[in-house]
Amino acid sequence: MMEALLAALAGLLIGSFLNVCIYRLPRDLSVVKPRSFCPDCNQMISWFDNIPVVSYLVLAGRCRRCGHRIPARYPIVELLTAAAFFWSFRFLGPTLSAVKFCAFGAILIALVFSDLEERILPDEFTLGGTALGVILAAFVPLKGGILRLVFLSPTNERWLSVADALLAAAFCAGALWGVGALYQKIRHREGLGLGDVKMVAMVGAFLGIQGALLTLIVGSLLGAIVGLAYIWFTGKDASTYELPFGTFLGASALGVGFFGEAIFNWYGRLGA
Repeated sequence: MMEALLAALAGLLIGSFLNVCIYRLPRDLSVVKPRSFCPDCNQMISWFDNIPVVSYLVLAGRCRRCGHRIPARYPIVELLTAAAFFWSFRFLGPTLSAVKFCAFGAILIALVFSDLEERILPDEFTLGGTALGVILAAFVPLKGGILRLVFLSPTNERWLSVADALLAAAFCAGALWGVGALYQKIRHREGLGLGDVKMVAMVGAFLGIQGALLTLIVGSLLGAIVGLAYIWFTGKDASTYELPFGTFLGASALGVGFFGEAIFNWYGRLGA
């Protein structure tokens, strides 16, 4: 439990940094310099006003200097990241698997809110996350990969896992790109951005082909249901409204990544 609590504390700090990335990366700003500032009055934020969650509560969600409202996204991202880190270490222990899912959760949380706010999925998280997922596959073997059906007795488990991660990333990204290209050909307008394709590649590298395909299915259903409901309630034009598909993919990937094994086990019992 102590490891999980320490991981949650680290998650709060990482979440604070993710907030910087969510605001700056879509605007092509450095995430290193300058240090945190209020986007309304441009004044630097003191360290005691930059403590995750606590400072937001103390300041009642407003900048100390100009009174500009601080978006609720800041404490939400910090708490979600802390929860992802806590869950990873609580159920996986102090292992490389826990570190892998901490990284996966942090990347997804950043992508979810970046897409929700700016309709942008930064390459630093999608392409960088894909590379990280492939690297981590060498140390935390993927389960249920396609290549394992071919090589029943692999001589090198590590390289087989890396190959599975690469195959899952390429296959799922290619499949989603194909769907987007077909939609554009039929409707004569873009239905999916390349950011979504890169994001699915990242999910495939971390979760393998089973997890990525389940993410695509759940994300598509979630996006259709929530998107149509939002359009209906707000009266927006369905032909022009830009759905933040990456947000739904990210939320689905978080669910599949952290609860996917339980889902697959439940499905297996139904089949039996």
